[in-house]
Amino acid sequence: MNTVEDRIRAVFADAGCSGWLHARRCDDSTGEISVDGHSRVVSASIYKLPLFVAFCRGVDAGRIDPAARLTVLPSDCTPGPTGIAVLRDPVTMSRRDLATSMMTVSDNAAADVLLGEIGLGAVEELLADVGLTETRVVGGTADQYRTLVRDTDTHSTAEAFAALADNDEAWSVSAYDPSYTSATTPQEMTRLLRAIWTGAVLSPEQTDFVRSVMRKQPWSHRIASAFPHRGVSVAGKTGTIGVIRNEVAVVEFPGEYPVAVAVFTRAARADPVLPVVDAAIAEVARIAVTELRRPLPDA
Repeated sequence: MNTVEDRIRAVFADAGCSGWLHARRCDDSTGEISVDGHSRVVSASIYKLPLFVAFCRGVDAGRIDPAARLTVLPSDCTPGPTGIAVLRDPVTMSRRDLATSMMTVSDNAAADVLLGEIGLGAVEELLADVGLTETRVVGGTADQYRTLVRDTDTHSTAEAFAALADNDEAWSVSAYDPSYTSATTPQEMTRLLRAIWTGAVLSPEQTDFVRSVMRKQPWSHRIASAFPHRGVSVAGKTGTIGVIRNEVAVVEFPGEYPVAVAVFTRAARADPVLPVVDAAIAEVARIAVTELRRPLPDA
Protein backbone atom coordinates (compact mmCIF):
# COMPACT_ATOMS: atom_id res chain seq x y z
CA MET A 1 0.00 0.00 0.00
CA ASN A 2 1.42 3.36 -1.02
CA THR A 3 1.95 5.95 1.69
CA VAL A 4 1.20 9.64 1.20
CA GLU A 5 4.92 10.23 0.83
CA ASP A 6 5.17 7.51 -1.84
CA ARG A 7 2.34 9.10 -3.81
CA ILE A 8 4.05 12.50 -3.64
CA ARG A 9 7.37 11.07 -4.83
CA ALA A 10 5.58 9.36 -7.73
CA VAL A 11 4.05 12.68 -8.82
CA PHE A 12 7.47 14.34 -8.85
CA ALA A 13 8.96 11.45 -10.82
CA ASP A 14 6.16 11.49 -13.40
CA ALA A 15 6.71 15.23 -13.91
CA GLY A 16 10.42 14.79 -14.57
CA CYS A 17 11.62 16.78 -11.59
CA SER A 18 13.25 16.38 -8.22
CA GLY A 19 10.96 17.55 -5.45
CA TRP A 20 10.92 18.41 -1.78
CA LEU A 21 7.81 19.02 0.33
CA HIS A 22 6.72 19.80 3.85
CA ALA A 23 3.23 20.45 5.18
CA ARG A 24 1.73 21.02 8.63
CA ARG A 25 -1.36 22.49 10.21
CA CYS A 26 -1.17 25.97 11.69
CA ASP A 27 -1.95 24.76 15.20
CA ASP A 28 -0.02 23.21 18.08
CA SER A 29 -0.05 19.68 16.66
CA THR A 30 3.07 17.82 15.58
CA GLY A 31 1.53 16.11 12.56
CA GLU A 32 3.37 16.69 9.32
CA ILE A 33 3.90 15.42 5.81
CA SER A 34 7.52 15.45 4.75
CA VAL A 35 9.29 14.37 1.58
CA ASP A 36 12.91 15.28 2.19
CA GLY A 37 11.48 18.30 3.98
CA HIS A 38 14.64 18.95 5.99
CA SER A 39 16.87 19.16 2.91
CA ARG A 40 18.32 22.50 1.92
CA VAL A 41 16.86 23.88 -1.29
CA VAL A 42 17.20 26.98 -3.47
CA SER A 43 14.78 29.71 -2.38
CA ALA A 44 14.55 31.74 -5.61
CA SER A 45 11.93 34.44 -4.97
CA ILE A 46 10.74 32.69 -1.81
CA TYR A 47 13.40 34.83 -0.10
CA LYS A 48 10.91 37.69 -0.43
CA LEU A 49 8.72 36.11 2.28
CA PRO A 50 11.22 36.50 5.16
CA LEU A 51 12.14 39.92 3.72
CA PHE A 52 8.46 40.88 3.85
CA VAL A 53 8.08 39.68 7.44
CA ALA A 54 11.27 41.49 8.48
CA PHE A 55 9.84 44.68 6.95
CA CYS A 56 6.63 44.24 8.94
CA ARG A 57 8.60 43.64 12.13
CA GLY A 58 10.36 46.93 11.52
CA VAL A 59 6.95 48.60 11.25
CA ASP A 60 5.89 46.99 14.54
CA ALA A 61 9.07 48.22 16.23
CA GLY A 62 8.57 51.78 14.97
CA ARG A 63 11.79 51.71 12.95
CA ILE A 64 10.00 51.91 9.60
CA ASP A 65 7.28 54.28 8.47
CA PRO A 66 5.24 52.15 6.03
CA ALA A 67 3.57 55.22 4.51
CA ALA A 68 6.85 57.01 3.69
CA ARG A 69 7.12 57.51 -0.05
CA LEU A 70 10.08 56.51 -2.21
CA THR A 71 10.79 57.37 -5.84
CA VAL A 72 12.33 54.61 -7.95
CA LEU A 73 14.03 55.49 -11.23
CA PRO A 74 13.88 53.07 -14.19
CA SER A 75 17.68 53.15 -14.43
CA ASP A 76 17.90 51.83 -10.87
CA CYS A 77 15.41 48.99 -11.32
CA THR A 78 16.39 45.34 -11.10
CA PRO A 79 15.18 43.60 -14.29
CA GLY A 80 12.00 41.59 -14.07
CA PRO A 81 8.82 40.72 -15.98
CA THR A 82 6.44 42.29 -13.46
CA GLY A 83 5.94 45.29 -11.22
CA ILE A 84 7.78 48.56 -11.46
CA ALA A 85 10.63 47.00 -13.48
CA VAL A 86 8.43 47.04 -16.59
CA LEU A 87 7.56 50.74 -16.28
CA ARG A 88 9.32 53.48 -18.25
CA ASP A 89 8.97 56.46 -15.92
CA PRO A 90 9.97 57.20 -12.32
CA VAL A 91 7.54 55.68 -9.84
CA THR A 92 6.72 57.05 -6.40
CA MET A 93 5.20 54.59 -3.94
CA SER A 94 4.95 54.08 -0.22
CA ARG A 95 7.19 51.48 1.38
CA ARG A 96 4.07 49.46 2.20
CA ASP A 97 2.96 49.45 -1.45
CA LEU A 98 6.44 48.43 -2.58
CA ALA A 99 6.20 45.50 -0.16
CA THR A 100 2.79 44.62 -1.55
CA SER A 101 4.07 44.66 -5.14
CA MET A 102 7.05 42.53 -4.11
CA MET A 103 4.80 39.83 -2.69
CA THR A 104 1.80 39.84 -5.01
CA VAL A 105 3.54 39.95 -8.40
CA SER A 106 7.07 39.04 -7.20
CA ASP A 107 8.35 42.50 -8.14
CA ASN A 108 12.15 42.20 -8.26
CA ALA A 109 12.77 45.94 -8.35
CA ALA A 110 10.53 46.56 -5.35
CA ALA A 111 12.23 43.74 -3.45
CA ASP A 112 15.70 45.19 -3.93
CA VAL A 113 14.53 48.67 -2.93
CA LEU A 114 12.96 47.23 0.21
CA LEU A 115 16.04 45.17 1.05
CA GLY A 116 18.13 48.32 0.72
CA GLU A 117 15.76 50.10 3.09
CA ILE A 118 15.78 47.55 5.92
CA GLY A 119 19.13 45.80 5.37
CA LEU A 120 20.13 42.13 5.44
CA GLY A 121 20.69 42.40 9.19
CA ALA A 122 16.96 42.77 9.82
CA VAL A 123 16.26 39.63 7.79
CA GLU A 124 18.96 37.70 9.62
CA GLU A 125 17.54 38.84 12.97
CA LEU A 126 14.11 37.54 11.99
CA LEU A 127 15.51 34.18 10.90
CA ALA A 128 17.39 33.82 14.19
CA ASP A 129 14.38 34.77 16.31
CA VAL A 130 12.09 32.27 14.57
CA GLY A 131 14.79 29.56 14.77
CA LEU A 132 15.28 29.17 11.02
CA THR A 133 18.88 28.04 11.25
CA GLU A 134 19.00 26.46 7.77
CA THR A 135 17.56 29.49 6.00
CA ARG A 136 19.80 32.23 4.68
CA VAL A 137 19.36 35.23 2.43
CA VAL A 138 22.66 36.20 0.82
CA GLY A 139 21.40 39.22 -1.11
CA GLY A 140 18.69 40.52 -3.37
CA THR A 141 17.68 39.69 -6.92
CA ALA A 142 20.19 42.11 -8.45
CA ASP A 143 23.00 40.30 -6.62
CA GLN A 144 21.76 36.97 -7.95
CA TYR A 145 21.52 38.26 -11.51
CA ARG A 146 25.08 39.61 -11.44
CA THR A 147 26.31 36.19 -10.34
CA LEU A 148 24.20 34.50 -13.01
CA VAL A 149 25.73 36.63 -15.77
CA ARG A 150 29.19 35.75 -14.50
CA ASP A 151 28.44 32.02 -14.18
CA THR A 152 27.03 31.79 -17.73
CA ASP A 153 29.80 33.93 -19.23
CA THR A 154 27.24 36.27 -20.79
CA HIS A 155 26.87 40.04 -20.92
CA SER A 156 23.33 40.67 -19.69
CA THR A 157 20.55 39.16 -17.63
CA ALA A 158 18.56 38.42 -20.79
CA GLU A 159 21.51 36.54 -22.31
CA ALA A 160 22.02 34.63 -19.06
CA PHE A 161 18.42 33.43 -18.95
CA ALA A 162 18.56 32.48 -22.63
CA ALA A 163 21.60 30.36 -21.84
CA LEU A 164 19.82 28.70 -18.92
CA ALA A 165 16.90 27.77 -21.19
CA ASP A 166 19.14 25.82 -23.60
CA ASN A 167 18.54 22.08 -23.11
CA ASP A 168 21.76 21.29 -24.98
CA GLU A 169 23.86 22.90 -22.27
CA ALA A 170 24.31 21.49 -18.77
CA TRP A 171 24.66 24.67 -16.78
CA SER A 172 26.09 24.34 -13.30
CA VAL A 173 25.43 27.77 -11.85
CA SER A 174 25.46 28.97 -8.27
CA ALA A 175 21.79 29.96 -8.59
CA TYR A 176 21.00 26.22 -8.61
CA ASP A 177 23.18 25.37 -5.62
CA PRO A 178 21.78 25.99 -2.12
CA SER A 179 25.34 26.17 -0.81
CA TYR A 180 25.99 29.39 -2.73
CA THR A 181 22.67 31.20 -3.06
CA SER A 182 19.73 32.11 -0.85
CA ALA A 183 18.40 28.85 0.52
CA THR A 184 16.01 27.30 3.01
CA THR A 185 14.25 24.01 3.78
CA PRO A 186 10.58 23.17 3.17
CA GLN A 187 10.22 22.47 6.89
CA GLU A 188 11.55 25.89 7.87
CA MET A 189 9.22 27.65 5.44
CA THR A 190 6.16 25.93 6.90
CA ARG A 191 7.45 26.85 10.36
CA LEU A 192 7.62 30.49 9.30
CA LEU A 193 4.15 30.33 7.75
CA ARG A 194 2.72 28.78 10.90
CA ALA A 195 4.37 31.47 13.03
CA ILE A 196 2.78 34.13 10.83
CA TRP A 197 -0.69 32.59 10.79
CA THR A 198 -0.77 31.97 14.55
CA GLY A 199 0.34 35.53 15.30
CA ALA A 200 3.60 34.45 16.92
CA VAL A 201 5.92 36.76 15.00
CA LEU A 202 4.00 40.00 14.29
CA SER A 203 1.41 42.27 15.86
CA PRO A 204 -2.25 41.54 15.03
CA GLU A 205 -2.27 44.46 12.58
CA GLN A 206 0.84 43.33 10.71
CA THR A 207 -0.28 39.69 10.84
CA ASP A 208 -3.50 40.66 9.09
CA PHE A 209 -1.52 42.70 6.56
CA VAL A 210 0.77 39.78 5.66
CA ARG A 211 -2.14 37.37 5.33
CA SER A 212 -4.18 39.74 3.17
CA VAL A 213 -1.26 40.53 0.85
CA MET A 214 -0.35 36.86 0.38
CA ARG A 215 -3.96 36.05 -0.49
CA LYS A 216 -3.73 38.53 -3.37
CA GLN A 217 -1.01 36.71 -5.31
CA PRO A 218 -2.51 36.43 -8.82
CA TRP A 219 -0.62 33.33 -9.98
CA SER A 220 -2.95 30.33 -10.01
CA HIS A 221 -0.85 27.83 -11.98
CA ARG A 222 0.72 26.08 -9.00
CA ILE A 223 -0.75 25.46 -5.53
CA ALA A 224 -3.89 27.55 -6.08
CA SER A 225 -4.91 25.38 -9.05
CA ALA A 226 -5.30 22.42 -6.67
CA PHE A 227 -7.96 24.22 -4.64
CA PRO A 228 -10.46 25.86 -7.03
CA HIS A 229 -13.31 25.41 -4.57
CA ARG A 230 -15.50 28.32 -3.56
CA GLY A 231 -14.56 29.72 -0.18
CA VAL A 232 -11.07 28.19 -0.11
CA SER A 233 -8.24 30.68 0.34
CA VAL A 234 -4.69 30.11 -0.88
CA ALA A 235 -2.15 32.64 0.40
CA GLY A 236 1.10 31.98 -1.38
CA LYS A 237 4.48 33.06 -2.69
CA THR A 238 6.09 31.55 -5.75
CA GLY A 239 9.78 31.33 -6.60
CA THR A 240 11.22 30.59 -10.04
CA ILE A 241 14.63 30.75 -11.69
CA GLY A 242 15.59 28.50 -14.59
CA VAL A 243 14.91 24.87 -13.66
CA ILE A 244 13.84 25.87 -10.13
CA ARG A 245 10.08 26.16 -9.49
CA ASN A 246 8.75 26.59 -5.97
CA GLU A 247 5.78 27.77 -3.98
CA VAL A 248 4.96 28.10 -0.30
CA ALA A 249 1.39 28.74 0.81
CA VAL A 250 -1.24 28.52 3.50
CA VAL A 251 -4.45 26.81 2.40
CA GLU A 252 -7.58 27.70 4.35
CA PHE A 253 -10.85 25.79 4.12
CA PRO A 254 -13.86 27.34 5.90
CA GLY A 255 -14.23 25.97 9.43
CA GLU A 256 -10.88 24.18 9.36
CA TYR A 257 -7.35 24.74 10.61
CA PRO A 258 -5.15 26.44 8.01
CA VAL A 259 -2.52 24.15 6.49
CA ALA A 260 0.95 25.42 5.55
CA VAL A 261 2.64 23.69 2.63
CA ALA A 262 6.02 24.27 0.97
CA VAL A 263 6.98 22.69 -2.35
CA PHE A 264 10.37 23.05 -4.04
CA THR A 265 11.35 21.47 -7.36
CA ARG A 266 14.20 21.19 -9.83
CA ALA A 267 13.26 20.12 -13.35
CA ALA A 268 15.30 17.81 -15.54
CA ARG A 269 14.59 20.00 -18.57
CA ALA A 270 15.58 23.65 -18.96
CA ASP A 271 12.47 24.83 -20.83
CA PRO A 272 11.40 28.21 -19.40
CA VAL A 273 7.77 27.03 -19.22
CA LEU A 274 6.97 23.54 -17.92
CA PRO A 275 3.26 23.20 -17.11
CA VAL A 276 3.76 19.57 -16.11
CA VAL A 277 5.97 20.66 -13.20
CA ASP A 278 3.57 23.41 -12.17
CA ALA A 279 0.78 20.81 -12.18
CA ALA A 280 2.92 18.48 -10.07
CA ILE A 281 3.41 21.23 -7.48
CA ALA A 282 -0.37 21.59 -7.32
CA GLU A 283 -1.00 17.86 -7.06
CA VAL A 284 1.51 17.17 -4.28
CA ALA A 285 0.14 20.14 -2.34
CA ARG A 286 -3.37 18.73 -2.75
CA ILE A 287 -2.28 15.31 -1.50
CA ALA A 288 -0.49 16.73 1.55
CA VAL A 289 -3.15 19.27 2.51
CA THR A 290 -5.96 16.73 2.13
CA GLU A 291 -4.16 14.41 4.54
CA LEU A 292 -3.79 17.15 7.17
CA ARG A 293 -7.23 18.77 7.03
CA ARG A 294 -9.02 18.95 10.40
CA PRO A 295 -12.12 20.89 11.55
CA LEU A 296 -11.83 23.69 14.09
CA PRO A 297 -13.22 22.74 17.53
CA ASP A 298 -16.23 25.04 17.23
CA ALA A 299 -16.90 24.37 13.56
